Amino acid sequence: MAAAIVFYVSGHGFGHASRTIEVINAILVKRPETRIGVRTGAPRWLFDLTVKGKIAFSTLETDTGVVQSDALSLDEADTIRRASAFHSDLVTRAASETRILRELGAGLIVGDIPPLAFSVGAAAGIPSIGMGNFTWDWIYADYPRVRLAPSLLPAIRTAYGKASMALRLPMSAGFESFSNVKDIPFIARHATKTREEVAKALKLPTEKPWVLMSFGGYGASSIDMDVVAKMKKYIVLNTITQPSGRARKDTPMIDRKGALVSISEEPMYDHGVRYEDLVGAAVAVVTKPGYGIISEAIANDTAVLYTSRGHFPEYEVLVEEMPKYLKSAFISQEDLFSGKWDSPLDKLLAQTRPKGAKKPDTNGAEVAADMLLQALDKPPKKPRGRPKTKV
Repeated sequence: MAAAIVFYVSGHGFGHASRTIEVINAILVKRPETRIGVRTGAPRWLFDLTVKGKIAFSTLETDTGVVQSDALSLDEADTIRRASAFHSDLVTRAASETRILRELGAGLIVGDIPPLAFSVGAAAGIPSIGMGNFTWDWIYADYPRVRLAPSLLPAIRTAYGKASMALRLPMSAGFESFSNVKDIPFIARHATKTREEVAKALKLPTEKPWVLMSFGGYGASSIDMDVVAKMKKYIVLNTITQPSGRARKDTPMIDRKGALVSISEEPMYDHGVRYEDLVGAAVAVVTKPGYGIISEAIANDTAVLYTSRGHFPEYEVLVEEMPKYLKSAFISQEDLFSGKWDSPLDKLLAQTRPKGAKKPDTNGAEVAADMLLQALDKPPKKPRGRPKTKV
């Protein structure tokens, strides 16, 4: 039986899982018989709804990410405390994974981008490859409280140093600990349905342009939805994830209150519409800057109205890079929460593209899939022994 690729995926937000799923789907298109394992703290429903094939999914806390109360607020002190506690026992955690890897028949480990993945690879004698646009040591190094956890950054960097390779995405930082880094294009989900097809499938109103709210798994509960529902120029789409186990047949697909249309994700996928189809059908996305939603906006030519998201170093990189690829504009949290979006959206959509701007490649999933399959097919290195003595 052919060896499997096992993915260790950060449970921080949806971005890591979403782009990993794109790579998994690309692998299954290129080689449908490939066995795939996934170890992650990200929600299973995201994989169930979007993976286009069979995988062996299992829940595991692979890292602690940053501690957030919602999409726009984080706790630096608790972030460092939890990360330090988790990574102080990395060797033991890695050793406990070897049995799982034997059961999965792992021949290659891919991490996006928890240090645990590469410690596991070293413990099991299996090659490991990193994939992402930032590293956790780079994030944590920017928090003053990291000085109270002196072993945290060395532990993470030691683990990253055990990787065979890293696939580095655009808008990136922090890959100094990897010895073999390869740059790949954006990994992004691409819409496959037109706005008209989405509207027909979901019975959505079409009299005004659509704007998509996108705040990931944490949400943004402070937004005044009553004010949003009174917007005059736009229809605002907001997706809702139902609690695990709720029967789909009991879930209404859409709920409209004025300009606000809430869409239940499970019935939406049952009707053949995927999240990236909403991104492609919208004129703009209202969001926090995150790699996943920005890459999808780039791939689907959708403008981005973004707000601040607390002390998260990736924010500065994304904000600096965004204007190179798409229309983007800032909205204060005060205006975001109060629902005063009309004027910022008008100004955003009136922007002209920068002269000479070229749409970047967004086929990173296919590129990564080719590289991972090539690594999987590579015969394992023979253990070094003493050289034979000539007679």
